[in-house]
Amino acid sequence: MNDFGDAFWAAFQLVVSLDADLTEIVGLSLQVSLTAVFIAALIGLPLGAAVALFRFPGRMAVVVILNAFMGLPPVVVGLVVYLLLSRAGPFGVLGLLFTPTAMIIAQVILITPIIAALTRQVIEDLWSEYEEQLRSLGAGPARALTALLWDGRFSLVTAVLAGFGRASAEVGAVMIVGGNIDHVSRVMTTAIALEVSKGDLALALGLGLILLVLSTGINGAAFLIKEMALKRHA
Repeated sequence: MNDFGDAFWAAFQLVVSLDADLTEIVGLSLQVSLTAVFIAALIGLPLGAAVALFRFPGRMAVVVILNAFMGLPPVVVGLVVYLLLSRAGPFGVLGLLFTPTAMIIAQVILITPIIAALTRQVIEDLWSEYEEQLRSLGAGPARALTALLWDGRFSLVTAVLAGFGRASAEVGAVMIVGGNIDHVSRVMTTAIALEVSKGDLALALGLGLILLVLSTGINGAAFLIKEMALKRHA
């Protein structure tokens, strides 16, 4: 118990004093995850809306794939990205392996299906509610896409936050493609795994506390935004 208490106190001191190693790791984690979420949102929001509004051959297969890919195993994604970016891979010449860029690519692949699938459900519900009204105004699916994305913005922010939650807590894929290199590609989740294996519980607990605060904040923000959306449509 004393060992745990000492480690927790040391972790608290690291967080309060803004330890250089800790802040560097947290900063890179946020940079990688926020960039990945931004790119995934640019892809996933219009993709999900398009799947919801347009009818085309194979649409149901796309819906099933999006839903299935919400649970993509991170280590499999990491392995695929590793093979693509390795020296023997088709993109090896770019030299992206074991860099933050490789980690961003892996996270984009992981969270784009989450944002797209959740967006499809939101837009599909809005389309079923407003279809007659929009068609009476001469707005078909193509013209309604932007309007419905804006109308469902509160619920869609929740979808984006869900993607950020997945990205910030991910360890398998970023460990494989990033290599957990100190001062280069070490993020919170991979650093926690490494520090625990080394027995440095103070830094691991400090990072864990920050990760817990981020996770709680994301869930809290998602709940508040969902409540705002419900009140708006009430």
